[in-house]
Amino acid sequence: MPPDSNNVHSTLAVRVYYEDTDAGGVVFYANYLKFFERGRTEWLRRLGVNQSELAVTEQRVFVVKQLDTRYIKPAKLDDLLTINSQITRVGRASIDFFQCAELDGQRLCEGNIQICCVDAKTLRPAALPDELKTLLEKVQV
Repeated sequence: MPPDSNNVHSTLAVRVYYEDTDAGGVVFYANYLKFFERGRTEWLRRLGVNQSELAVTEQRVFVVKQLDTRYIKPAKLDDLLTINSQITRVGRASIDFFQCAELDGQRLCEGNIQICCVDAKTLRPAALPDELKTLLEKVQV
């Protein structure tokens, strides 16, 4: 179930290019995951979180641990999609997001994605840095 749209969220506009489509002329299903990745990354960037710096200074990187995606309607070449992102839970070493792709307010694809924070060297789960966790808790649903 998607979170209430009145809560804190982020949006990103994404244009569908030819490379995003399949032989049928619609967005290849896996490309929505790329669009969602961009949405999460740009939101973090707007919050002042630079993932490259986080990897160097804190030895922390993010990986997708789990996802549940539902495809509703296809997007096509040249469509200008809106990618909506909301944090629904912040854990000790993970962040849960609800994300959706919309075209003119109509939902095309939605998903719940769990991101795990891992140590950059060992790739084992690691706690979110305290400052980042506090920031994310302020913007979660």
